[in-house]
Amino acid sequence: MLTFHGSCFFVVTLALCAAACSKSENSHSDIPNDSLSIAKGKAMFEQNCSACHNFRQDGIGPQLGGVTREVSQDWLKKFIHDPEVVINSGDERAEKLVARYRTVMPSFGHLTDDDVNTIVAYLHTQDAPPVTVSSAGRPPLTNPLPQPIDSSGLVVDVEFVTEIPASSREGFKTRITKLDFMPGSERLFIVDIRGKLYELQNNKPVVYMDMARLKPKFIDKPGLATGFGSFAFHPEFLKNGLLYTTHTEGPGSAPADFHYADSIPVTLQWVVSEWKTETPNEFPFKGTSRELFRIDMVTGMHGVQEITFNPNSKTGDDDYGLLYVGVGDGACVESGFPFLVQNIEKPWGSILRIDPAGRNSINKRYGIPPSNPFVDDSNPQAAREIYAYGFRNPHRITWSRKGQMLASNIGQAQIESVNLILPGRNYGWPIREGTFLVNPYGDITKVFPLPENDAEYNITYPAAQYDHDEGLAISGGFEYTGPEIAELKGKYLFADMNNGRLYYLDLNDVRPGHITAIKEWNITYRGKRTTTSELCGSKRVDLRFGKDAHGDVYFFSKQDGKVYRMADAGPTRPAL
Repeated sequence: MLTFHGSCFFVVTLALCAAACSKSENSHSDIPNDSLSIAKGKAMFEQNCSACHNFRQDGIGPQLGGVTREVSQDWLKKFIHDPEVVINSGDERAEKLVARYRTVMPSFGHLTDDDVNTIVAYLHTQDAPPVTVSSAGRPPLTNPLPQPIDSSGLVVDVEFVTEIPASSREGFKTRITKLDFMPGSERLFIVDIRGKLYELQNNKPVVYMDMARLKPKFIDKPGLATGFGSFAFHPEFLKNGLLYTTHTEGPGSAPADFHYADSIPVTLQWVVSEWKTETPNEFPFKGTSRELFRIDMVTGMHGVQEITFNPNSKTGDDDYGLLYVGVGDGACVESGFPFLVQNIEKPWGSILRIDPAGRNSINKRYGIPPSNPFVDDSNPQAAREIYAYGFRNPHRITWSRKGQMLASNIGQAQIESVNLILPGRNYGWPIREGTFLVNPYGDITKVFPLPENDAEYNITYPAAQYDHDEGLAISGGFEYTGPEIAELKGKYLFADMNNGRLYYLDLNDVRPGHITAIKEWNITYRGKRTTTSELCGSKRVDLRFGKDAHGDVYFFSKQDGKVYRMADAGPTRPAL
């Protein structure tokens, strides 16, 4: 099965070509080597490719150090402009790449010949990295989770809700990532991270907030997840008019509250803001903002893509009004800086918990809740905002009706996981991926059995996990609490965002120290059995979930911008 990995993958296949392409084919004499071409190529690479590729080791795509010494530049250019033509021609190298990576990149025909030439010029300045060895001399696991995910036999009927307007002619039609409702109302909102928050009025999307207009330094490139990252209405928004957002700005746009040594690159900054309106019922949003904090990121990947409030908390509860913030590792591990995570002194790779109404943080713009787990830690440098840590990308955070806090964590190259979040716990990354060992200073695409002294590390392992035989990146979801589908009650619904396969956990089985079985479920649309891939017309679905005030669950795809709602369910039905 092939899946599409997005706009930065126009060089996704190049590294593997090295094994199949003779050096004698190469001609380097016409690769530009002037400083202006290389500088332009570097900028093009950082804008389009750096979220998925580096020159040290494989990320979402393979590392590209030394690729121009192994692959003919003519082949590179043809593949960049139209990879499917090369694949369909029977090209041996392309077929090997498809077989190994199970991935195909989109066409980049919109790039000019000069653009491609400068990218090649920059790639030609990068040498291959040194070869790394396996952990402690042990071979890596080739199939860490050999047992496939079983079908539940459950089939859910879905209905079309709306279609979000196209926000670009390049790559995905939209970049819609989060759908949520305004507390105390039935108003439903969905964000396109290219800059617009829409309200669905009678199922028609209308712009509620334009981040690009409100924040002049706003950027939505580079990266798969850069832009208007997330939004969260305060539980009492209709009374206090407070709305919280995250967005990205260029490096050095303002002093960062969380930063690192000058020797480490800064690709962009994520900014968490509080907005205040005096007219909560007014459309569109009109109000003012203040910055809570900003954080530097090594790359455009794994940023601050999730902020949320605990919907179970009530006025007077310890958790009421506290904002949870999922901070990814910024791809610092694959970029060679693993010491920025797995460290309670630093916020990267953590779930933070802050009080927007407080002022006892270092920058005096928000509060540190006294019940946070590291408030009284003996380490004076501990980041007391941290609630839990050891994540690569805590992509979505949610709570069940029973009070279970769950976070999906997008893995590196082997394991995707759902985690039961407990305060102060270490969830392992980058020395663990799921229930497996990782060497953060070696090849992080490889996993190994846990060491004999594993208990000494005090790692909290996932509530559920799957490997890349089943999908490539988890898309976190919600417990179904709607009124219509009894078969979904008590189920945490999620998916693989790449291939769009639909999964669930039975929340009655989720408990600390226990791996819960994942089950697959299927859908029908207009009475016909189908898949999310077929619905959006692409092998790469880029699926996300949302939830409304009634507890109904929705899913939607960046590929076509269409939004669907779960409508009915039943046992296994024959394909029509």
